[in-house]
Amino acid sequence: MRDQAGFDEFYAASVRRVTSQVHAMTGSRAEAEDAVQEAYARAWQRWATVSGYADPEGWVRTVAYRISVSAWCKAVSRRAAHRRHGPVAADAGVSPDYVAIIAALRQISADQRQAIVLHHLVGLSVAEIARDTKVPAGTVKARLSRGRRALLPLLADGPFDRARLGQEVPSDA
Repeated sequence: MRDQAGFDEFYAASVRRVTSQVHAMTGSRAEAEDAVQEAYARAWQRWATVSGYADPEGWVRTVAYRISVSAWCKAVSRRAAHRRHGPVAADAGVSPDYVAIIAALRQISADQRQAIVLHHLVGLSVAEIARDTKVPAGTVKARLSRGRRALLPLLADGPFDRARLGQEVPSDA
């Protein structure tokens, strides 16, 4: 049986330090945080074994670093393949509008993108998004508003307008 209290104590005592160390190794705070969280998840899954190691924190740090290096290698491989073969050809069944939307969504923050997709493409209400993402409804509304504002100039040249993005169209437009 896993020792939850022991793991919780270990996590609380070491997560900031390990994140800082991996950040220093990778140069990216966001990548370090993702890799460290994944490493702690793996440590929890194996806590009966990892807790017996002489240096459980070192184990987590090593796993986190390997995760970040693996992600980096994948990104380098994708970039090299893109240079060699060019961009992936558009699927014949995918409309130019869809391609434009996806390209624009890639340029806004992940939180805004998630809110926009869940609300406008999936059709969830603000309350449903708040429940699913575990953030307050006001935060969801702010993300939707900021996301729409960020998308507007990205989609303005296409068949999209303010009305389709959920914003009012000025009378002089």
